Amino acid sequence: MSNVLHADVALTAVQIEERLDELLESVLSSRRMADGLARQLAPCSRAQQEYVLRWVNIIQRSNGEMAFQFANYAQQALNLMDETGIEAWIIRFMDVYDKTGLHAAIAAVQGVEKFSQQLLRKAQGLPLEEIQGVLETFISGLSGRRLKLAVDKQVFTDTESLFLPEVLGHFAKREDNFFLYKATAVHLWAQTRFGTWRVPLQEIVRTFPDPNRACRLFHVLERLRLDAQIERDLPGLYRDLCALLERLNERRIPVGWDVVEQHLKQPHSSVDTSLAFLGQIYEQDFCLSECCYQGILLPERVAEIRAIRLAKEKDLFRLGLVKTAAEHDQQKYPPAESLATDESLDPLSRFTLKQLEEQENGFTFQLELDGLPILPPENVRSLMDSIIQDTGKIPEKYLTPAGAGNYVLAALKWEQEKDPGEVWQGIYHEEGAFIYPEWDCDRQHYRKNWCVMREIDVLPCNESFVRDTLRKYRGLVKNLRRTFEGLRGAQKLLRAQTFGEDIDLDAFVEAYADARSGMEMTNRLFTKLERHERNIAVMFMVDMSGSTKGWINDAERESLILLCEALESLDDRYAIYGFSGFGRKRCELYRIKRFDEPYDSLVKQRISGIKPQDYTRMGVAIRHLSGLLKTQEARIKLLITLSDGQPDDYGDNYRGTYGIEDTRQALLEAKRDSIHTFCITLDTEAKDYLRHMYGHVNYIVIDEVRKLPLKVSDIYRKLTT
Repeated sequence: MSNVLHADVALTAVQIEERLDELLESVLSSRRMADGLARQLAPCSRAQQEYVLRWVNIIQRSNGEMAFQFANYAQQALNLMDETGIEAWIIRFMDVYDKTGLHAAIAAVQGVEKFSQQLLRKAQGLPLEEIQGVLETFISGLSGRRLKLAVDKQVFTDTESLFLPEVLGHFAKREDNFFLYKATAVHLWAQTRFGTWRVPLQEIVRTFPDPNRACRLFHVLERLRLDAQIERDLPGLYRDLCALLERLNERRIPVGWDVVEQHLKQPHSSVDTSLAFLGQIYEQDFCLSECCYQGILLPERVAEIRAIRLAKEKDLFRLGLVKTAAEHDQQKYPPAESLATDESLDPLSRFTLKQLEEQENGFTFQLELDGLPILPPENVRSLMDSIIQDTGKIPEKYLTPAGAGNYVLAALKWEQEKDPGEVWQGIYHEEGAFIYPEWDCDRQHYRKNWCVMREIDVLPCNESFVRDTLRKYRGLVKNLRRTFEGLRGAQKLLRAQTFGEDIDLDAFVEAYADARSGMEMTNRLFTKLERHERNIAVMFMVDMSGSTKGWINDAERESLILLCEALESLDDRYAIYGFSGFGRKRCELYRIKRFDEPYDSLVKQRISGIKPQDYTRMGVAIRHLSGLLKTQEARIKLLITLSDGQPDDYGDNYRGTYGIEDTRQALLEAKRDSIHTFCITLDTEAKDYLRHMYGHVNYIVIDEVRKLPLKVSDIYRKLTT
């Protein structure tokens, strides 16, 4: 009883100061003492004091100054929020520290009162983060380039992201606030899809005496035009939108704009129509009526983003055509990576674009190679669609060589030489980049938007390595094929069946005994052979870190070749990706074979082209590949990792416990998605950390590199039977 009472007694200021002196030793000095912090916490309850001290201990592991600032504002936070709110505040300012540094993070700590007010608004309204996934799915289902949702105080688009308020509380009901989010997002999407930004608006409005008023007038004109487009394409949403305005007592058509609206709603109207009316109505005394879902226009911001995107997509479009030509004519043209150095080649001259018809929303083009129509690859089609959104057409200069293969060099620079400092810009995300959280074991919470992952094709190399490997292991290859063929459509003997091909003697004996004892005799007396259909999807995750250089890299490539040769005897769907990276902002996955790709010459060239890269940040790779595996319709889903060591990366404290715990958390996430994980490693000291990450039976350690090619196929066979 005395122990319980003692635990409830609050700590004195002296006791708190002693604890803080120990925790904050690195940031205290003769000018900065812990006594002031201790006096602030002394009036709090023992539970509150221990709660604050526990978080000071956790935060100081990341930064001592942040821990000091937290302790300084902890009493104010306790008065404003409950523990859930305080922890949200801690996560918020530590995320700011991770992303933008100490100065901004201290400001976030000091803004505790503002943060508590935001929490209150979230409780009363609908936060964007609660419906962001649903809304992003809806927007991605609409036509046009992929757009991301982001939080901002103002509502606008930069043509790559849709910026929406953090919380909406216009209505008492959540579904009404959700629809306002939806209507706003659709209107911003319509700007990017239907040509609002095909004109240099920032230059046009400067020709008027009041550029700001001209921009606002243009925005109203465009809203009316886009409303009409939404009415044609999404009539149900449009009816709900009108009902929304009626509830808010807002007019969709400003007073005196009826004639203008009639012209703008015509199917043939475009952004040029809005500009023509802007010149007519600017001098007139028209009412500027803006709707709740309209937001604002930021022409300068759009111009900057659009200029970078146009330059990038022109180069990537040209490179896509070069690769298409190479794939269609491999004998005449060398692999894509050598085109940049061969000045005699001009693949772009082989292509022509034929305009088929003009539509309401743009143009339809037919791509021809050597005078014959072809269906361009998905990445080229996406680029064409994005270019048409920006310009209304595919400019002729996009098919004009830049000279001496420079168009290929420029595109390869876009694809492979990204500045890590640019990874947070929207232009980077547009071309195959994904943002993932990462588990911080010290905070026991995810670091949001922490890692940037990009997919890159492995540059193909000569197939001589494949041919040499098949020659080296020709006896083993034949044996593997025979073994794997036996797995295809294997039959399973089912016992105690009501009908079948043979009598189940064990069941018959039991039934006879039952009958002799006076019990009813069962009719399950037969055996039956049933064909066991395989329904398996497997993702192979191959370590391409710098530590695999030499024999390990050769052994990995040989293993993949033998495995692919064996798997071709089965109907199992499989994909192969390599992984590496350099810090959290440059995590990279190397596409070797996708699920929908055949094991053909190109895949063999990619396997030959596997080369050691940088470091081993495993958590983000597992999260991305698990997402790809999740999309496969299969009864059994496997993620098999082939690695030579434990998680490791440059900076960010990813080495050691942090990296192991993040990888373990990513594996647990995969398990929750019904994905089975397994690791094959060459690290003879891996048992301790692999057992913690994968469990006791979901890994195997191969003690010699030369055994790896011999073991991988055998391990796969055992895992899938």
